[in-house]
Amino acid sequence: MKENLEKVQEHYDHVAEVYDSRYGGDVGERYHGHIREEVMCCLPKGGDLLDIGCGTGLFMNYYLSYGGRAVGLDLSPAMVREGRSRNKLDHLITGTADYLPFRDDSFDAVSSILAFSYVQDPAKVLDEVYRVLRPGGRVAICTLGHNLFTAALPAVYKIGEKVHWGRVGVGDFDEHYYTDEEIRELFVSAGFVKIETHRCSFAHVNLSKPLFNAAQRFEPFVEHRVPYLAFNLCASGKKEE
Repeated sequence: MKENLEKVQEHYDHVAEVYDSRYGGDVGERYHGHIREEVMCCLPKGGDLLDIGCGTGLFMNYYLSYGGRAVGLDLSPAMVREGRSRNKLDHLITGTADYLPFRDDSFDAVSSILAFSYVQDPAKVLDEVYRVLRPGGRVAICTLGHNLFTAALPAVYKIGEKVHWGRVGVGDFDEHYYTDEEIRELFVSAGFVKIETHRCSFAHVNLSKPLFNAAQRFEPFVEHRVPYLAFNLCASGKKEE
């Protein structure tokens, strides 16, 4: 378990300087923009946010554009340094999600974008999220869901690591791809209510621009009619008041 987290940290330390470029440009911005809107619509605006797996703080910046305050936590020291220097964010700290260094009832909102698949003990993490949320606070995560495409990713990642393919998220480490039922059960066990899950993102950032454009045209249809084909799984819940 610890070895896998170390691999994840090493990977993101290695790609920290180029991480923002993955979500820059036309394709990256449209992909990340779609995800952040799916997460943002599940959270209260203008409150105190904790972003778990914050990376360089891209979602934090977006949340702050609505007012409020934001704190970010990430496994990678290099990602935190990039966030502080490039995105001018001061409230970024290094740590793991299974022990959140905050007092009970500290935040109105907790988010996590494309990081939950690396979590080693999801039940413990959601227990911690519940603890640091204020009564009535909300959590929203977006993570890779299990489907036909993500089932092939471990083999692709192992190849990418062996040939030193320096792409963000491509490394020889374990990830977990959740089903809707699995993530819902985890939220219920942690004590959350008003739980909602849905799939998003048929157009993936790793596609070439022509393929991304084609996939994005079909994205609304896929998300509503054949959601199992969408890459990402979004889940949200509320702490009882």
